[in-house]
Amino acid sequence: MATDYEQIDPAQDYAERRGITFRARVAEIMRKLVPERVRDAVDGMLDRARQSGDGAPGPDAASQPGREKAGKPAPERQVEDDPEAALRRARGRAFVRHARAVDTVFKAQEQGGKASPQMVQELHEARAGFDDLRPHGSRDAEAVYKRNPEFAAEVASGDRDRALPARRALQLETEMRTDPQRRADRFVERWQELKDSGERQYEAGNVSGYKATKSVMGDMAKSLERDPQLESLLANRKRELGISFDSGRSLGRELAFTHGIDLGRGRGLGL
Repeated sequence: MATDYEQIDPAQDYAERRGITFRARVAEIMRKLVPERVRDAVDGMLDRARQSGDGAPGPDAASQPGREKAGKPAPERQVEDDPEAALRRARGRAFVRHARAVDTVFKAQEQGGKASPQMVQELHEARAGFDDLRPHGSRDAEAVYKRNPEFAAEVASGDRDRALPARRALQLETEMRTDPQRRADRFVERWQELKDSGERQYEAGNVSGYKATKSVMGDMAKSLERDPQLESLLANRKRELGISFDSGRSLGRELAFTHGIDLGRGRGLGL
């Protein structure tokens, strides 16, 4: 004779021991086999049955008084923001804060002064905040601002339309940093532009403009000392940079010697 255990449906026993009733199984079967309009009616009946018989609240139980156990209020529904959109907004705020810190330093330098300790602290904090959200973001942005100081003021204004050229330049700078060959192309292109500009300024007697151009070229040449990868890529392009013979010097110093450039410190944010 079969025992009582053997007469128990194992699936039912498994479900009941875990607090799962056969109404849930019926609902699942009905969803697969019954037409949608009939299924909706059955779902409604099952919901009402759960409210009255299973001890588990139905979908509208939270809105009816007395449905919840004391001391256990229903959790509030939270509408989460799109994480990507939130990250873009945070990056935008960090971009503006960093630009304002840079612009403040630039203005102090333009007035012949030096950045105050408060300015320096804010710049360091703005750099860190920007880099947390966009790795190397402050480095790329400052490379853009050194070439185009007006971009810092435009971003600092908080006006998205005014900041658009700076945003595009920042993206290009990031691409150049991550693509060594593109960086080499950009260096050669920029160097040739400055060389031609300096020659025109010299011929026109524009002494201040000529000195400013030479200062930028000096910064570029000196930057190669901190960028051996780029220096290596440019080693076979010396002729494009105006170097006609190899003196054995490093490329940066060779550029300075050939073009009569002082490798002294130009305008920057090294502080």
